[in-house]
Amino acid sequence: MEKLVVLGLLLTIGGLGGLGWCIAQGFRIRRAALPATEIHARLQRLVAINLASVALAALGLALLIAGMML
Repeated sequence: MEKLVVLGLLLTIGGLGGLGWCIAQGFRIRRAALPATEIHARLQRLVAINLASVALAALGLALLIAGMML
C-alpha cells in the first residue's frame, strides 16, 4: 500500500509540475513577437501537453486515494 501512495504522490507532483511548465510556456508565447500562425501552432502543442499533465495529476490523485483507503 505504501508503494501505491508513493507512486500516486510522484505522479501527482509530476502532473502539477507539467501544469506549471505549461503556464510558464504560455506566458513566454504571449510575450514573444511571433506571427499569429506560429502562436497558434505553439498553443495547440501546449494544449496537448496541458491535457496530459492534468490526466497525469488526476491519475496520481486516484492512486494516492486508493493507497490511503487500502
